[in-house]
Amino acid sequence: MKHGFPKLLAAAVALVVPVMSGAGTVIHAGSVVDPVIGVLGETSIVVEDGRITAIEHGHIPAGGHALVDLGDYTVLPGLMDMHVHFTSAYSRDSYLEKFRMDAADLALRGAAAAGKTLAAGFTTVRDLGDRFNVSVALRRAIDKGYVQGPRIFAAAKSLGTTGGHADPTNGWRPDLRGDPGPREGVVNGEDDIAKAVRQRYKDGADLIKITATGGVLSMAKSGQNPQFTESEIEAVVRIAQDYGFHVAAHAHGAEGMKRAVRAGVRSVEHGTYMDAEIMRLMKRHGTYYVPTLLAGRWVAEKAAEPGFFPEEVRKKAATIGPQITATFARAHEAGVTIAFGTDSGVSAHGENAREFALMVEAGMSPADAIRAATLTAAELLGVDDRLGSIAVGKLADLVAVRGNPLDDIAVLENVSFVMKDGVVYRSP
Repeated sequence: MKHGFPKLLAAAVALVVPVMSGAGTVIHAGSVVDPVIGVLGETSIVVEDGRITAIEHGHIPAGGHALVDLGDYTVLPGLMDMHVHFTSAYSRDSYLEKFRMDAADLALRGAAAAGKTLAAGFTTVRDLGDRFNVSVALRRAIDKGYVQGPRIFAAAKSLGTTGGHADPTNGWRPDLRGDPGPREGVVNGEDDIAKAVRQRYKDGADLIKITATGGVLSMAKSGQNPQFTESEIEAVVRIAQDYGFHVAAHAHGAEGMKRAVRAGVRSVEHGTYMDAEIMRLMKRHGTYYVPTLLAGRWVAEKAAEPGFFPEEVRKKAATIGPQITATFARAHEAGVTIAFGTDSGVSAHGENAREFALMVEAGMSPADAIRAATLTAAELLGVDDRLGSIAVGKLADLVAVRGNPLDDIAVLENVSFVMKDGVVYRSP
């Protein structure tokens, strides 16, 4: 499915709420690009108490409000990345860091990553797997204003099976492995699954992440074998629903993906070997696809650098990485619902917007790529009533760039203005 943004109908203008009195902010935008209202020329956006209270054509007087002059810029909704890892910063030393870095080290690194991500225009993210529940603590610190960063929906420690992609002891020598269980994110059977999901509820997570197949960067032979039975995934989804969680499923191989989609996961991450049958299943079940093209490109490039990866990982990176883009192109053409996600923490934090150019290069229109990182991402999270578009009553998450991203999507890699919840974090 390919489409552009709708043109604003004249009838919609009548729905604009007039400017209200009281302290607030008036933003004078040179133009607006939005997945719902479309493309507008000179526009004024009024923000009060963290929410958008009016949208007016032209540049209205600021009155008693503070004025932000973005007359030379294009304003968009705050961008959203549905797959990051703030505790990760992949390097040649990553496999040793598990033994060297403690919770405080990871928390400080995560805070720096969050700041870079917000400065890049991403005001909301899903953090899909951490250590020491750092993403939950970081979410709280950001909410309280201790550090700057995007709004976080945190999965905490992801769930895998013994020896699976999320088993934290993969590659360790036998006397160090122990027998990790549900607290550490290793589950085998429904009893383990129930305990693990409930533990993440207790820990303050917002959702559940499972590794339905092997992965690229874990120290294990296969990058695509199924690692949960379908009944195990059904148990994850069923118990997660009791706690208001949705389930994101890392998956490269086809069989593991089919099991995950049939079992009712909310999203499939990466999806490397997705076939036509899986695409039909995803459309039937309303499953979102989060492709992470940037991660695929990055691991393929690093696989060509001698000694960057352990040999067991290098082989998988060289094989799986280049496949993701072709899968994305087929899935988009087939009409699978795609939400923006980068897997940042594999690639560098703050460079999330490079994903847009890869999506467009693979055949998606700039308008659809922007939609994937705004309204579609908000729908995945179930927060489209307050995020994902520029509308009266929604939270004031706004970004601005020079140039028109519908003509050149790469301008989104240089965000000049960032507002989250009505607070300006970056200004030209």
